[in-house]
Amino acid sequence: MNPVEKSIVRDLNLAPNGRLKMDWAREHMPVLNRLRERLSAERPLAGQKVAISLHLEAKTACLAELIRDAGADVAITGSNPLSTQDDIAAALAVSGITVFAKYNPSPEEYKDHLIKTLETKPDLIIDDGGDLVSILHSERPDLLENVKGGCEETTTGILRLRSLEKTDELRFPMVAVNDAYSKFLFDNRYGTGQSVWDGINRTTNLVVAGKTVVVVGYGWCGRGVAMRAKGLGAQVIVTEVDAIKATEAHMDGFIVMPMAEAAKFGDYFVTTTGNKGVISADHFHVMKPGAILANAGHFNVEIDVAALEQMAVSKRVVRKDIEEFLLPDGRKLYLLAEGRLVNLAAGDGHPAEIMDMTFALQALCLLYVHENHDKIGRKVIDVPYQIDEQVARYFLEANGIRIDRLTEEQEKYLASWQL
Repeated sequence: MNPVEKSIVRDLNLAPNGRLKMDWAREHMPVLNRLRERLSAERPLAGQKVAISLHLEAKTACLAELIRDAGADVAITGSNPLSTQDDIAAALAVSGITVFAKYNPSPEEYKDHLIKTLETKPDLIIDDGGDLVSILHSERPDLLENVKGGCEETTTGILRLRSLEKTDELRFPMVAVNDAYSKFLFDNRYGTGQSVWDGINRTTNLVVAGKTVVVVGYGWCGRGVAMRAKGLGAQVIVTEVDAIKATEAHMDGFIVMPMAEAAKFGDYFVTTTGNKGVISADHFHVMKPGAILANAGHFNVEIDVAALEQMAVSKRVVRKDIEEFLLPDGRKLYLLAEGRLVNLAAGDGHPAEIMDMTFALQALCLLYVHENHDKIGRKVIDVPYQIDEQVARYFLEANGIRIDRLTEEQEKYLASWQL
């Protein structure tokens, strides 16, 4: 059975529109294009099966086709029910990649798509949030036999992997791509910072300047969201549980206070923690009328939506991706994208130039696992520095930027303890 016949997508007739989106993204992904030239000639993944669970949109499609061009048989599914774009899924299916994904599937369909992707019996996996790894280790250990290892895209997935590793239950090596230093800088900070506000602004069509934005969590993603909110003219409040990060937020010029206090002031709330219940019923009780709630973490657990629904006397959709909750005292609170990842559920995700670098890390780390899985062992490893630096150098070269190099004398000086 060929990939088109095996695939589960909403409508293959959408493929031409998906291909247009992919062509646009590819034009702005010079690092992946450089890798494609090399890997399509060398075909280092020939004979390998690769299973991918990522946000299924145009930039992801470019990564999937790169891995296919490197010789692999690729099966792909989404990593969030609201981030799959049906035209992209269709375009990939007709291009020879097996796809199990639809926009807004039922929970049962979403789970089934993940399992069907794993039933292709992959040698390597790329995961986003840890769903593939979780299913392999809990429900379908019968599919573990061929898996050499893989890569994880996001903080939430790495937390799950570290938990498996700690209890010695992890069955294969995984590279923590999210923790690459370059990814912290460009993806988590600049990518999330821009794409979150892209999603919020296109969804609400409301001004940010002069408003108060509460950013929950000041990790790399929170830094980006806060920085862009400030640039849009907002007053920014940061809430944190980590004293060092809170100190950094203060030194960066933001107001820092507990969430119980910040809840009284925010016009916009953006969660970026990866933890559950960071905005809860206690906070809803004191929020201003018209407050807008958005989540920028992987799973829809950061805002306690169940508590908000229980408090509300009515709920209605007032605009695409905006739900209005009417509270007993007459206040209205607005939830974006069902509390799911706002930049992808209500937008197109990170800019192409950002994902160009992130997905180059993914591709090179996948090759690293393929070639070194026996040496790595059953553990979570950081991205090797040479891969991190290589991607950064490719980016600089693609943009015509040159940097200095150490002289031989400088290298000797830095390597010596003597003055």
